[in-house]
Amino acid sequence: MVSAPHEAMHRIFQQDPGLFSRVSRILGIAIPTPVAVTLLPTDLTEASPVERRVDTLLRLQTAEHGAFLLAVEAQGKKDPDKPANWAYYTSYLWTKYRLPTALLVVCQDRATAEWAQRPVASGPAQLPTLTLKPSVIGPHNMPMITDLDEARQDLGLATLSAITHAASPDIDAILKTLSAALRDAPQDLSIILAELTAQGLGKRPASHLWRNLMAADLSFFKSPISEEIRDEGRTEGRTEGRAQGLAESRAEDILRLLDRRGVEVSDAARERIATCDDLDALSRWFDRAITATAIEEVFADE
Repeated sequence: MVSAPHEAMHRIFQQDPGLFSRVSRILGIAIPTPVAVTLLPTDLTEASPVERRVDTLLRLQTAEHGAFLLAVEAQGKKDPDKPANWAYYTSYLWTKYRLPTALLVVCQDRATAEWAQRPVASGPAQLPTLTLKPSVIGPHNMPMITDLDEARQDLGLATLSAITHAASPDIDAILKTLSAALRDAPQDLSIILAELTAQGLGKRPASHLWRNLMAADLSFFKSPISEEIRDEGRTEGRTEGRAQGLAESRAEDILRLLDRRGVEVSDAARERIATCDDLDALSRWFDRAITATAIEEVFADE
């Protein structure tokens, strides 16, 4: 089962597809800002029974260099099987779409990042055939954004900074800066980035600070995690009516998020969300609504 930090490390690129062009400058590549972005299916499974899925797959269109594919992989630890999988992903995508394919690996610790960026050849030493050389972003090269103006100018990069530096000694300063910057952002964007940050921190000690910041600095908006924080402060004897109110609030968040992202919601689907009183289901639907392109994706496998 994938972890919340794993999801946050690649989903931030779905939320802010232009983020890669800014990250590329950190890597010394300078990819132009895309003029068009398409979120592609991540399932790379063939007719064989082996299922293969890349974490996030984007088609980026740039004015200078045309179109290319970007596969984003979140990597939490060293895995000797991954280089071969990544080589499969990139060669398969190149073959299927006939487009240049880039691979970005996002890490949260230096050792994993240094391991991931080592070139790996598919053939013997004298016949390397295909050589895999991922671009890697992590705490070793991702700037720590603690300047408020800088965070306000690029909320996506500030969020990625918090996610990649989740275990850094300076994470408190990064989170305080990000929470202050989100106060001035549109409400729907603040909800998404706050949730991705919470996921990215996982169960690390910094998650407690983020929850406190959300309960205080970000109290101007409602989201599943902020509602959960407020709920923890209520007594065990809260009434069923209050629980129903929380469900209604979460349902409103989901519908507002889908409307803001331009996802068409049928009357039946809107009614299903609005009348649901299962908080676990509502939380799952909210997470899916962050990246869903169709209402069916929100209810997938349910």
